[in-house]
Amino acid sequence: MIVEEKISPEQFQPAHIDTGKGEVIEKPSLTFWQDAWLRVRKNKGAIVSMVLLIILIIMAFIGPHINHYGFNDQNLAKANLPPRIPGLEKMGIFDGTQTVAGQKVNLYEQKGIKDYYWFGTDSLGRDLFTRVWKGTRISLYIAFLAAAINMLIGVAYGAISGYYGGKVDNIMQRIIEILSGIPDLVVVILMILVLQPGIISITVALTITGWVGMARVVRGQILKLKSQEYVLAAKTLGAKDGKIIFKHLIPNMASVIIINTMFIIPSAIFFESFLSFIGLGLQAPTASLGTLIEDGYKVLRFLPYQMLFPAAILSIIMIAFNLLADGLRDALDPKMRD
Repeated sequence: MIVEEKISPEQFQPAHIDTGKGEVIEKPSLTFWQDAWLRVRKNKGAIVSMVLLIILIIMAFIGPHINHYGFNDQNLAKANLPPRIPGLEKMGIFDGTQTVAGQKVNLYEQKGIKDYYWFGTDSLGRDLFTRVWKGTRISLYIAFLAAAINMLIGVAYGAISGYYGGKVDNIMQRIIEILSGIPDLVVVILMILVLQPGIISITVALTITGWVGMARVVRGQILKLKSQEYVLAAKTLGAKDGKIIFKHLIPNMASVIIINTMFIIPSAIFFESFLSFIGLGLQAPTASLGTLIEDGYKVLRFLPYQMLFPAAILSIIMIAFNLLADGLRDALDPKMRD
């Protein structure tokens, strides 16, 4: 049964529109960086990578101090012990057992060792847990230092080249072409011949040619921005070239600089690990992820755990930095926005 409802004429009255509310902004305005952070938060891969990197960086500083073993403390009686972790050993994993002649043998009980080595020990009886986090700290230090130097040199060089243009730009770009034509490995070998193998020689080798990519990116941005109205206004008001470059142009390229720097860091970490792996990097007893992987590679068939942990941490760092850099690029680059 259909019930008819009477509609009164008052319901057909036109709605009252307040023209004054047309300009009211209901949603609070966001700055560029606030909007970028909201976009990064939507990227689950970038957030997970950021959390992992924070944990790894914290462990790189506090990890070597968690137990009482030094990174170079040697004890041949405890050499090549497999990992043994409290709690997990009751579950049958990381319980200190190792397969010998087809049978599982608990080396800790066999040698009467009551201590726990969470990542095991190497051929000299050194604690791998301490050495892995010590090596992570050194690898991150070299990478961040090289990335910072590359950023400073590349930004300044590219900004000056792009801003002045003409003969200055032509000469500076020819220098970049010469440097980019020199293989990185050749530069490293020359640095090691001149300097002692170590952190300084690797950092210098990474920075001699590493800033070239940043300089080219910054130069391209400067060429695009230097004809903008705010730059012309600054020139009209009598601002000097240095002030225009470093106060007006470079701050407007902050997103591009951050994105490129984030991609430089994993490349520097991998290059340092590669050099240490082939014997051109850090020398014993100093540990880095590359030297630890190189030591573990020698006994990979018999003691795979010695290579497993440093290789896993290096892989996590590389993947996390690249995913975070991709997330920042999507959030900061206007061309990548929906």
